[in-house]
Amino acid sequence: MTDTYTPPKVWTWEQENGGQFASINRPISGATHDKELPVGEHPFQLYSLATPNGVKVTVMFEELLAAGHRDAEYDAWLIRIGDGDQFGSGFVEVNPNSKIPALMDHSTTPPTRVFESGAILLHLAEKFGAFLPKDPAKRPELLSWLFWQMGSAPYLGGGFGHFYAYAPEKWQYPIDRFAMETKRQLDVLDKQLAENTYLTGDDYTIADIAVWAWYGQLALGRLYNAAEFLDVESYENVQRWAKAIAERPAAQRGRKVNRVFGEPELQLHERHDASDFETKTQDKLSAAE
Repeated sequence: MTDTYTPPKVWTWEQENGGQFASINRPISGATHDKELPVGEHPFQLYSLATPNGVKVTVMFEELLAAGHRDAEYDAWLIRIGDGDQFGSGFVEVNPNSKIPALMDHSTTPPTRVFESGAILLHLAEKFGAFLPKDPAKRPELLSWLFWQMGSAPYLGGGFGHFYAYAPEKWQYPIDRFAMETKRQLDVLDKQLAENTYLTGDDYTIADIAVWAWYGQLALGRLYNAAEFLDVESYENVQRWAKAIAERPAAQRGRKVNRVFGEPELQLHERHDASDFETKTQDKLSAAE
């Protein structure tokens, strides 16, 4: 990093400064346009995109359905953040923070809004009594790992991922700083998983779902094209855990929902019924067009 930045006395927003996602970032909140959200027939209406935070929730829904919780049926509506869908008035009513995922739970009267991916996972787990530790004494451990993920992932995504993959210029200092922190976090996970099958012990829980969506994808080489740079293969316990979850059919389905990038066969832009995985994957849609 050769240039030295002297901060001005009062910061002002330069709209074109910010790299690949500059168009969706701004220093104010609220709606930019009027747009109602669609509502399907199922109890849960999810508005999302298959970023790691979105994948957490679709994996959770698919796991609930696979476990026999029929009342967990959901509609997953695509929110194209590059187009500014998250700034529509309907979306802002569900999530005033204008971030995906956002959920409306129509199984309550009136319907309940839930935003922040960790809050959605906890809401669903408590509602269905699923993917929580069988031993109540382990609940604090689950909450600790769930909140660890919520607090740590910004260093991975907004820190390392931004400066390594998306920033308009490559600067050594922020890349080194956030690479170091990302590797420290991987080491934290590796040591925990050295003594546990899953993060809280033998039970697969929402903590695993939350962490896998970020750090599991990183370990599997699916984030930022950074697997070699971060030497993710060296974290053997994280690798074992990440691959085991990746083999779960529900995790495979959940990863496809609201996905609009990558291999066509891994994309299911919207999900309104379990049969959509067989009839509406993007490769089949493209072949029919």
